Parts: sequence; structure tokens; C-alpha cells
Amino acid sequence: MRGRWVTVAVLGLACLSACGSITASSGVDMGRLRALGVAPDLVYLVDLPEYEMAEQSMGGVGEEGFGVFYTAPGGRQVELRVDRGSFGDDVCRSTPINLATPPDALVLCIHDEVGWYRMAGDRHEYVALRGDVLIKLSGGVTDVSRAALKAAVTGAHRAVGDGKAGTTPPRVPVERGDLPTAGDGAPGGEVGPGG
Repeated sequence: MRGRWVTVAVLGLACLSACGSITASSGVDMGRLRALGVAPDLVYLVDLPEYEMAEQSMGGVGEEGFGVFYTAPGGRQVELRVDRGSFGDDVCRSTPINLATPPDALVLCIHDEVGWYRMAGDRHEYVALRGDVLIKLSGGVTDVSRAALKAAVTGAHRAVGDGKAGTTPPRVPVERGDLPTAGDGAPGGEVGPGG
């Protein structure tokens, strides 16, 4: 009987520790990001052929935004930044592209059905607005094509669930079979067939 309680206690502790920190199947540690001040509903991911997410680069942007780099062979990289904000044609032209060389290069803006395609110096990016969520995906003009940036921004998705703070995977009750329907709920100690 004592052995059963130890097993149940160990399994319970394992569940509590696993449920406390949500890790998306994509490798996003939401507990770590929350500790950095990132809002869970701003953690978006993209699918970009040939590129893989550099998990160690995940971090905060601004007050509660999210940022991560995607890398590809040959040292190519693309940066994803997600934050709250607004965007428009005037903002598009007046806001420099992060990491562009030279930093004060004139910004070219083209607005389409997805958002804004921007180019300055040696970098370009796509900016999409979903409500108050601003998604920016940028890279070197020789590292990634405009079409690839556009497709990735179009398919940007939240990393976990609906992105709301406190979202946890649903609990699924385990059917035990040895718990009585009346009393204090302690497992019965009877020995059944075969045991």
C-alpha cells in the first residue's frame, strides 16, 4: 500500500512540473519567455523553407514583444519580430529596417494584400498587421527572396494554443479502476485475480 502512494506522489509531482511550463512542440519554452516579459499571445512562428529556428536566439522585443532568428546554410539568417502596434504607409517610409546597412538608407514601401513589403540598403522585410499585432520578418536581399518572406508572413501562427496568458494543455483524467466510489477516495487494497 505504501509503495502505491509513493508512486502516485511521484507521478503527481512530475505532472505538476511538466504542466507549469508550457513547451510548444516547436521547442518554444513559454515559461522562459514569460520570465523575460514576453506576452504569450505575441509568440508567433513562421515556416520558411531551408531555414530553422535558432532557439537560443528567442527573446523579448520592446516591452512585451517576441523576437527570434531563423538560420540557413551558408550563414544566412532571417529575423522575426512580433510586437503590438500600428502600421501604415507613412510609418512604413519613416521607420528604418532593423540591421539594414546603411542604417539611414531610404526605405522603399509597397503595400499589398498581405501587408507592406519594405526594402532599404542590403535588407528587405514584410510587415503584416493582425489586429494590434505587428509581425515583421526581415533578411538580407541575397539571403531570402521577397516571395519567401511574403509566404512566411502570410502563414505566421501562434506558437501555443490560442496564445492567451495561462493557456495550458487540457487535463485528461486517468481511469484507475481501483478507486472506490464512496469514502475518502483512497485506493482499495484488495487483491484481484492474478495478483
